[in-house]
Order: sequence, then C-alpha cells, then structure tokens
Amino acid sequence: MDWKTLYTKENTPSLEQFMEYIENPLWIEFHDWIQSVYEVAPRMEYSRCSMQPGWNIKYKKGGKSLCTLYPMEGYFITLVVIGNKELTEAEFLMPSCSTYVQEIFRDTETGNGQKWMMIEVRDKAVMEDVFKLINLRKPLPRKVSS
Repeated sequence: MDWKTLYTKENTPSLEQFMEYIENPLWIEFHDWIQSVYEVAPRMEYSRCSMQPGWNIKYKKGGKSLCTLYPMEGYFITLVVIGNKELTEAEFLMPSCSTYVQEIFRDTETGNGQKWMMIEVRDKAVMEDVFKLINLRKPLPRKVSS
C-alpha cells in the first residue's frame, strides 16, 4: 500500500513503522550514521509538497537542513539541497560519485542558486554519495573528520 495512504496527516507513523515500510538495511545504516556523526535526532513531518507528499523525516543541525528522507517500498529517497555556497564544491565532487548521482546533479535545474536533488537510495554506493553531499552542507565535526 502507498505510504501516504497508509499514514494520513492524522495518522503519524512511528520511526519503527517508517523502517518496516522501507524494509531495507540501508535505512538503518543511514539513520545510525547521521545520528552518530552529527548528533541529530530525526524529526517526523507531514508535507503537502507535490514532489513527495506525506510523512517524511528531516535531519537538521544548527538550524541547517542536512537532508529529508521519504519512505518507499524497499528503498528511500533523500532530498539534499545543494546551496549556492556548496555548488562549486559539489561540481568538483561529482567525478567521485556514482553515475546515477552525477546524472541527478546534471539534470537537476538550479533555482535561486540551489539544486534540490531527490536521490533514490537503493544501494550502498549511492548512500555513500549522499553522505558526501551532506558533508558539503555541514562539514563533519572535528572528532569524525580526522
């Protein structure tokens, strides 16, 4: 069943239900990584956004959005916004990313100096690319970056 049908605005899912719906070990690895590295807690929000309506999970650090996760059956989508400050660094980073992420970067239009990249995380290589993009948004804390 479709996520937004299962969990309407009045029916908030738990983190466990989010995980059960995705049913992919990459979600656990992603969630554990972002929580331990950036020391952030997930924040469940309901969105009417036409790109991906329904419940999602946002991770923010110091008032800055790191990413937003959207559950799908068997995988998840990560929204990473590459701002004007990070665009040049992201261009230099792209050759080290998977072909899939390079294509998304190339095909995502820049609006107001930002690229809103919706990335389907189905394998570890793509997840690692998402980590790199998040690190552009908010550099790794000193204790992790060495």
